[in-house]
Order: sequence, then structure tokens, then C-alpha cells
Amino acid sequence: MTHPGVGPITALAFVMIIMTPERFPCGKQVGSYVGLIPCEDSSAGRQRLGHISKQGNALLRFLLVEAAQAAVRYDPDWRRRYLHLAMRRERRIAKVAMARKVAVRLYWMWRNGWEYSQSVEFGSHAGQLATGHGVK
Repeated sequence: MTHPGVGPITALAFVMIIMTPERFPCGKQVGSYVGLIPCEDSSAGRQRLGHISKQGNALLRFLLVEAAQAAVRYDPDWRRRYLHLAMRRERRIAKVAMARKVAVRLYWMWRNGWEYSQSVEFGSHAGQLATGHGVK
């Protein structure tokens, strides 16, 4: 519940539906399990992404979207990310993308036993250039 926008109901639903974080080796599978990833229709080397798959629990998906909207309302960093996505895509697509980010963040917080402030501090370093061999 330390994550912005996540209250007791969302946290309880997430824990009860996911059951244990060891079920999923990565956050991408959590997004897929909840149904917050796009359907894909690929043929002849052409990839088309459609609406979200809606696989999984509809209540948890609804709660994650609401938590993402609350996080966007109250946290400046989440608002900045949402507005950046909303300028590139539609607002409703940006809302679902932020809900997926909340789900993945909650998964990693639960798996590592971190509070929100720790997950922000250590965060994901995917896509960032390495500064050396781990020595600063």
C-alpha cells in the first residue's frame, strides 16, 4: 500500500489473485496474467497490436486502472509519464499502460520485499547505458 494510488482493497486483491510472486519469473508475465497487454495479430512479417487481451481477473484489472489514475493525480513523476504517453497515444491507452506499470511495480515490490521509496531508488535500469564494470 506504499505505492501511490494503491489502497487496501487494491493491495488485497493483488495479493489474493496473484497468490505468490514466485509464480512469475518476470513482470511481463504479470501484465499478461492480468490481461493488460495488447492482443497480437501477425501475418506475413507484419505485426499488428490490437486491444488488450482481457485475460485474467476483471476486478483486479479495474482496480489497477483506478490505482493508476490516482497515482497520476497525486504523484508528479507518474503524471509526467502519463502525459508523455497521452500525447503519443490516446488517453485511454495511456491509462491502461500506466495500470500495467502499476501491476509490474507492485509485483517487483512484493517479490523483493521493498517499500515504494526503495523501488524508486533502485528502480529498473533496463535500457540505460552501463557506466563501467560496476565501479563508481
